[in-house]
Amino acid sequence: MVKQQRAARTREALVHAAAVAFDRVGYEAASLAHVSGSAGISMGALTFHFPTKEKLAAEVQLHGARATRDAIDGMGDTCERPLRTLVDLTLEVARLLDEDVTVRAAARLARECLPSETPWPSVWLPVAEHLLDRASEEELQPHADPQALLALTTHLVSGTESYIRRCALVPEERESAEDQLARIWQLVLPGIARGPA
Repeated sequence: MVKQQRAARTREALVHAAAVAFDRVGYEAASLAHVSGSAGISMGALTFHFPTKEKLAAEVQLHGARATRDAIDGMGDTCERPLRTLVDLTLEVARLLDEDVTVRAAARLARECLPSETPWPSVWLPVAEHLLDRASEEELQPHADPQALLALTTHLVSGTESYIRRCALVPEERESAEDQLARIWQLVLPGIARGPA
């Protein structure tokens, strides 16, 4: 039991150190030696748990996807107001990108087209698409094309990630990504919603 707990702690430390590295410099520039050093774990222990950098990156993506899925599942029922729920979904994703290094790393790894069983966008994008399909029936203005709005939603999330990365050097001089995205939605919603969203 003690060995299993130690192994789990070692894996978690390695995943966190790898997430930090992938988030900061991307997959290609991140080195296993830097990850093991940052985690304070030997290279032998790292390669025992993750024989290749690709396997370590896959585990980081899995952690980021799991954190995102848990947050989305925790949002509750999406039946009543799908457009409002879409906004809330993107705000939650923005908060996660801002606060959780494994989510940011998973987003970056997905953007860098690393293969994964659970690419990060596949966790939240189908939910957004479903919400827009539902919103088009009752909440969207006739000219509001759900596919164009899905593309907009994708751009907003990608822009949020870019904003966080750009401002990482001067974090005290920026507003939260969630607050900024909420202000953007305030500009967008009057043009697409039939009534108050």
